[in-house]
Amino acid sequence: MNPVSTTLLILLLPLFSAAVIALGLRRQGALAAGLSTTIAGAIALLSWQLIFSGQRNFNASWEWLRLGDLVVSLGFKFDDLAALMLFVVSFIGFLIHIFSLGYMRDDAARARFFGGLSIFMFSMLGIVLADNLFMIFIFWELVGFSSYLLIGHWHERSAAAEAAKKAFIVNRVGDFGFLLGIIMCYWSNGTVNLAALEAQHVPSTMIALLLFCGAAGKSAQLPLQVWLPDAMEGPTPVSALIHAATMVAAGIYLLCRINVLMVPEALTVIMWIGTVTALYAALCAVVQRDIKKVLAYSTLSQLGYMVAAFGLGSLTLRHEMGGVVHEMVIATGVGAAMFHLTTHAFFKALLFLGSGSVIHGCHHEQDIFKMGGLRAKMPITFITFTLGVLAIIGMPGLAGFFSKDAILYLAFEKNTMVFAVLVFTAVLTSFYMIRVWKLTFWGVARSDHAAQAHESSFIMTLPLVVLAVLSIIGGYAAFFGRLAGEVAELVPEATGAAHSTILLVSLGVMLTGASTAWLFYASAETDSLEEKFRLGFRGLTGLKESFDRLYTYYVAKIQQRLAMLLNFIEQIFLAGLLIRGLGGVVTLVGYGARSLYTGSLHTYVYWFLLGAALLWAFAAGIF
Repeated sequence: MNPVSTTLLILLLPLFSAAVIALGLRRQGALAAGLSTTIAGAIALLSWQLIFSGQRNFNASWEWLRLGDLVVSLGFKFDDLAALMLFVVSFIGFLIHIFSLGYMRDDAARARFFGGLSIFMFSMLGIVLADNLFMIFIFWELVGFSSYLLIGHWHERSAAAEAAKKAFIVNRVGDFGFLLGIIMCYWSNGTVNLAALEAQHVPSTMIALLLFCGAAGKSAQLPLQVWLPDAMEGPTPVSALIHAATMVAAGIYLLCRINVLMVPEALTVIMWIGTVTALYAALCAVVQRDIKKVLAYSTLSQLGYMVAAFGLGSLTLRHEMGGVVHEMVIATGVGAAMFHLTTHAFFKALLFLGSGSVIHGCHHEQDIFKMGGLRAKMPITFITFTLGVLAIIGMPGLAGFFSKDAILYLAFEKNTMVFAVLVFTAVLTSFYMIRVWKLTFWGVARSDHAAQAHESSFIMTLPLVVLAVLSIIGGYAAFFGRLAGEVAELVPEATGAAHSTILLVSLGVMLTGASTAWLFYASAETDSLEEKFRLGFRGLTGLKESFDRLYTYYVAKIQQRLAMLLNFIEQIFLAGLLIRGLGGVVTLVGYGARSLYTGSLHTYVYWFLLGAALLWAFAAGIF
């Protein structure tokens, strides 16, 4: 099978699975789960074959729609960037399918859930493989639709239904800007094909920022971040698939795909949005009690890291030879962002699935202050979750250490202020992750659910073990370089004094945050932060809720009142004066004209003479 056929098969297999489940297996949960998981396994195998076959760089395109000079094509662009993202989506997607077999075993709507997973896989694979912005946008919207279905899987719960609507609406805001950017890109360049844009394009800050709107929505960057924490109302496998490894990473992937369209002014805006988002989310995570919401805000923060890395741009080495200054790009934000995207997918999917194992073992308890003592009751979950925590806080030797240090080094060389903010964010990351880890697994059980906790089944712990291994080896050059190809060569690598500085900073950050959390939560009966720093705790809680309040105020006081004004104008002027008023005038004219038809010959003669006189006066120039 040639690479193009393999790629087409990878794309269409999940669509086939979703169609079969929707049409014939809606009441057959076990069969639907088996089909969806088998298809996900086949996608992982085919993706592995395609990635390591040695035939990475190819393009294929077919004309789909022609409207005058506008040609919309569907095609594939497979290169090192697509190979890296394909591995993340297909392999982690397969592991989450396996975990879901155990987690969703007793769910009455299991068939609908796995059908949603299949349509989501189809949508994400379309984004990864697309060769033009129009095709990306089509699958971009399908991702939004499928995430709406999965977040609202338990739609009978009002919180889940509201979260699904919120995610859908907020993403539409970003997608509107994305669509405008695509239109402007076509208008300026005459094409939206990625290969053609790389060859020749018109630099534009407006186009770059409008396209970034789409990434800001999917990757939940300020001010469009409000949907992600609420989306934790969906099943935990959904949180792992959509909100840790794939959907939210689609925004980062999009930025790297359209890197050629970026200009310095746009990169500066993107850099600061990512930096502020990273800090904001880390501050919010510190005051969370729900284990999944801590991880949700952690995801927001790590996505901010990736966006900031992309915005930092290229690192250039300047040297003089023979009186001529030479410049050479030795690293880029694309490399650092994709490196952290990959390692984050491993350890954050591990943490989310680990939290799902904890929730399942504790009979759906999610409050970390009602857990405790799970270390002995859930040993496999404890060990794998611990590795995920160590990876995200930057333990030397684990995947997160290498990727986070790459971003910090790039910031260290490019922007001191961004470096300082990201370092402080890393301290907070270490603090809230050790807080979750200690309150969940150490001490004594603080509720009946925790006291009766049990280890999850083999089908649920197996993905945890595999992801734990990837969280260890994922950052090493031998693994990542083989997976990412040329992308790996763009990853910043500190040398000399800078290497020592970044290493010392990373160790100091990790130890400061971790030791503070360990000592601070010596007693887990109550939240020590709330007790000892009540004012600061309230401030952070208010920070978390401030955007929701702002949007609620905007909708109620501005948007709703504007809608009422427009409705009034429509009722009075359009429906009233313009439509009914003109209709009334026409009716009166009709009544008047009808009254002229009397049926009397004498009356018609008089009208004829009057008309003839008026016509003569007009012809004579009197009027």
